[in-house]
Amino acid sequence: MTQVTIDSTHSTASHGHEEHPDFRTLGLLTFLISESLMFGALFATYLFLRGITPDFPPKETEVELLIPSINTIILVSSSFVIHKGDVAIKQNDVKGMRLWYSITALMGAIFLGGQVYEYLNLGYGLTTNTFSNCFYMMTGFHGLHVFIGLLLILGVLWRSRRPGHYSATKHTGIEMAEIYWHFVDIIWIILFALLYILTQF
Repeated sequence: MTQVTIDSTHSTASHGHEEHPDFRTLGLLTFLISESLMFGALFATYLFLRGITPDFPPKETEVELLIPSINTIILVSSSFVIHKGDVAIKQNDVKGMRLWYSITALMGAIFLGGQVYEYLNLGYGLTTNTFSNCFYMMTGFHGLHVFIGLLLILGVLWRSRRPGHYSATKHTGIEMAEIYWHFVDIIWIILFALLYILTQF
């Protein structure tokens, strides 16, 4: 009788544990909302300074479009690539997920490399003028987020080495990495429009 009671209690506890809601994705979305507010403040400050400054950017701090445009194509394309990885795991295709996430990681690394190359060839620094300060702050802050996203993707790939860690029914970590990556892509599109496209007019 005692054994039956213990087993019943254990079963109830286990059942209760299984039904415990997973708030990880909600936590990530809450975090991204707070990050959006921070980026929004940077965008608003930039637009305000642009509105009150007659020569913005000054001629000595003009931006070029070639490398940033290539970077934009790479980063935006990577959103479609990482989504294919999410689709693969939902079909229980762990190898397919690894392939698409590995390609995404490579694209993210190329993006960061392109950004470093751009920094080295700009000819001006963080404190040159107001525009350069905004430029480095905004692109640098975004680059940090890309780097974090790259670490998340690499973390997914590392965890996927364990048999059964990810499957069609267990893929929250993969979805979170994808959501975060889409976020950095959207932020970059806005940055590209403000810092590179808008400055051409």
